[in-house]
Amino acid sequence: MLFNFEPPATEAEVRAAALQYVRKISGLNKPSNTNAAAFDEAIGEVAVASAKLLGRLQTNAPKKDREAEAAKRRARSASRFAK
Repeated sequence: MLFNFEPPATEAEVRAAALQYVRKISGLNKPSNTNAAAFDEAIGEVAVASAKLLGRLQTNAPKKDREAEAAKRRARSASRFAK
């Protein structure tokens, strides 16, 4: 999730999310040389569309603190896998 955080998502974070999406939808972790250009182009297009979406979304909810949310996720993970 990249929406409604302070500080806002960076271009690198949006691109990383786009990479995850393209990998998921294509079923490829690393494309062959033949498919690399199409794969990279798709990542760029998804990143642009994602940044556009994030810029247009609106909410009345207060911004979430990135570090506080990350700490919550780490605590949940630790309790889940500390068996």
